[in-house]
Amino acid sequence: MAIVATMEVMDPGPLCTVQDLGRYGFGRYGVPPSGALDSFALRAANILVGNRECEAGLEITLMGLKIKALTGVVVAIGGGDLQPAINGKSIETWRSYGMRKGDFLHFKSPKNGCRAYLAVGGGILVQSVLGSRSTNLSSRFGGYEGTPLKKKDVLSSDSPETHVKFDGSALPPEWRPLYGKDWVLRVLWGPQDMDFPEKSREAFLDSPFKVSPQSDRTGIRLSGHLIHRRPSLGESIISEGVAPGTIQVPGDGQPIIILSETITGGYRKIATVIGADLPFLGQIKPGDQVRFDPVDLDCALGAIEQLEETFRRLRERISAEFPMT
Repeated sequence: MAIVATMEVMDPGPLCTVQDLGRYGFGRYGVPPSGALDSFALRAANILVGNRECEAGLEITLMGLKIKALTGVVVAIGGGDLQPAINGKSIETWRSYGMRKGDFLHFKSPKNGCRAYLAVGGGILVQSVLGSRSTNLSSRFGGYEGTPLKKKDVLSSDSPETHVKFDGSALPPEWRPLYGKDWVLRVLWGPQDMDFPEKSREAFLDSPFKVSPQSDRTGIRLSGHLIHRRPSLGESIISEGVAPGTIQVPGDGQPIIILSETITGGYRKIATVIGADLPFLGQIKPGDQVRFDPVDLDCALGAIEQLEETFRRLRERISAEFPMT
């Protein structure tokens, strides 16, 4: 391993953190998984620069990040199109680019989506905490000193020179997710869906919800038709573990989609977003509209298998185009 300083932060933007695929197995201690909200984008970007899919990258929210290359390096951007540019020249998402020492990469503003993911050949090397390099913002550990990136922070990678050959790799257009402002998320009912009367369950499916500005990495707050529990039931239940994608309904009747910084909840859960659609949650932004589409377990499992098949084919494609020497 040759640790090399690869990037210096010139402007961190509103919120940029180091994230990998998450920190699992510690929920009993109150430690949430954290990790990239759009895991599809980070995994794909890592493959495009020759990394393992689990390597840490940068999660860029909305706009503003500006970084300078401190050495020759290859980078790839997945996720939302925040109008990235190298030395002022616009570049595409879902493909890799070589950067020379002194080059600048800047994310201007969101064209679609909410978060972009920057993978660097050789990964982002920060201290691993509980088996992950992801930033836990609420507890201030992991990532780069447990905080969002700051001006003059310097990021390092492992042997970035061995990855420069991946310049020009790309995710085929037909495999790229589409990000809009109107979202349809597939869900499985439960675990407490029967605590809501039929009228409420119908409203949950038939009425669009608007994404609140109060949304963040802990959850997506929705506003719309009130989802009432059965009148005989109390407002809350005994707190229990929750998974990303859980949709809980607090006392005000407005659903909240739980994200990866929350590990327990004390409200009833009417439904859960299926695993294959979880990456979309990282791209939903305030003002967008969300609807829910119920599916069965076979559909949910089939969607995950299809997603993993995409990654298998991408790995094979990159290996064929850029064989190991």
